[in-house]
Amino acid sequence: MVTNTESTENTAAPLLKLKRVAIDTYRENVAYLHRDCAIYRAEGFQALSKVEIRANGKRILASLNVVDDTCIVGVDELGVSEDAFVQLGVQSGHPSRISQAEPPSSIPALHRKIAGERLSRDDFRAIVRDIAEHRYSKIELTAFVVASNQGELDREEVYYLTDAMASVGRKLDWREHPVVDKHCIGGIPGNRTSMLVVPIVAAHGMVCPKTSSRAITSPAGTADTMEVLANVEPPFERLWEIVREHHACLAWGGSSDLSPADDVLIAVERPLSIDSPGQMVASILSKKIAAGSTHLLLDIPVGPTAKVKAMPEAQRLRKLFEFVANRLGLTLDVVVTDGRQPVGNGIGPVLEARDVMRVLRNDPRAPADLRQKALRLAGRMLEFDPDVRGGDGYAIARDILDSGRALSKMMAIIEAQGAKPFDPEMPELAPLSFDVFAPGDGVVTSIDNLQLARIARLAGAPKVQGSGVDLLRKLAEPVKAGEPLYRVYAAYPADLEFARQACERSSGFTLGLPSEVPSLFVEF
Repeated sequence: MVTNTESTENTAAPLLKLKRVAIDTYRENVAYLHRDCAIYRAEGFQALSKVEIRANGKRILASLNVVDDTCIVGVDELGVSEDAFVQLGVQSGHPSRISQAEPPSSIPALHRKIAGERLSRDDFRAIVRDIAEHRYSKIELTAFVVASNQGELDREEVYYLTDAMASVGRKLDWREHPVVDKHCIGGIPGNRTSMLVVPIVAAHGMVCPKTSSRAITSPAGTADTMEVLANVEPPFERLWEIVREHHACLAWGGSSDLSPADDVLIAVERPLSIDSPGQMVASILSKKIAAGSTHLLLDIPVGPTAKVKAMPEAQRLRKLFEFVANRLGLTLDVVVTDGRQPVGNGIGPVLEARDVMRVLRNDPRAPADLRQKALRLAGRMLEFDPDVRGGDGYAIARDILDSGRALSKMMAIIEAQGAKPFDPEMPELAPLSFDVFAPGDGVVTSIDNLQLARIARLAGAPKVQGSGVDLLRKLAEPVKAGEPLYRVYAAYPADLEFARQACERSSGFTLGLPSEVPSLFVEF
């Protein structure tokens, strides 16, 4: 968080020259002082302590790192990480001041949560405010995440956390009703239904301002795939205009300042592989409330290698989402879907963009599972419209897609955001590839989502847009020995070799008899 401090700045504090240290610290402000800096010695700073930096009337909080190499920062310099430098908005060499930061006021509440106590609404608001203002160190953030995970927040606490996260930062009001959105809790490669649902519901006339994340541990997020087709980081004012004109957008949400505490917490949760139900609900719903959504369709895929592995777990999660959404005044429709395998054929930005455009173009090569799932989800979203009778949404969605209106709307959104050259007939895939072959005859009885996602990432996705995995067989399909199961694309020999070694350890495919294909109850 950046604060203006022109009237309160301590002009007696010594000045240091600000230096941009080209280190991406992933949403954490970090400052760098040389060990021989006079201010470091005089102020009694300690490594990893919180400091306050002031420059040009602005103030940020940062974690301090101490260095001994003058190539990184000199004795008369104050280094800052990339994120911190952007927030200060000044040039290298600008005079700056550094001082000890006041400890976060919410630390006593954090200590009570670590001790296993139940926190109040005011406690969560104080904690979230301090997190959003970068007052917590990574150690304190980790303590909060782990304590919330181990103690498992009760449903009232989940509501308090969600409400606090939604109230800090920007909160949009589109002055429309309904404002619809769709979210999948993740864990399934491919699955680019948002890029189909959004143009379908927008073509119907509903407002759907879709802001999505980039991949962190997956081979592609919606924003990564949309970035193959268009700019996903237009200025906020331009994004507002696009939604007003076209009823929708498909953009990256990282720069919108919606529920900023969530972005900080995710930076800790992902490396720890912590994704507790309470934190998941707070993360998803706070973003949607802050974005001005009044109606949300939530997709919970269930499968052996999905994030949610069994129906009882899905139903518990559903009830928690419904409780918090109801308390927040958000209309929620939860859909439990088949998560036994990737959705679509492509895993990776270019391959997934190809699948999306083929569905929109009604191409016979379009993956049937992606088309069908997108239509069912779009149909449910269309039924948020009070003029659409329950049960009629699917037919309306199919008509919008089959008639080409969804394609026209998608092309209008792409043009408005800034189109990039892309030919779905000849997508620009990475130049190196290899096939993974069936070891024997049989049918595909299981596909490991996690392993396929890992192979695609080792091949270079999402950083290399044309890298990834192209599936040639799906569940219950027959295959003979020596026939290809999928093809792996990579841009660099090292990436290709990493992916090949992973495939040799486990292809992610299991072959067997038709009777061995597991069935799954799926609720639409």
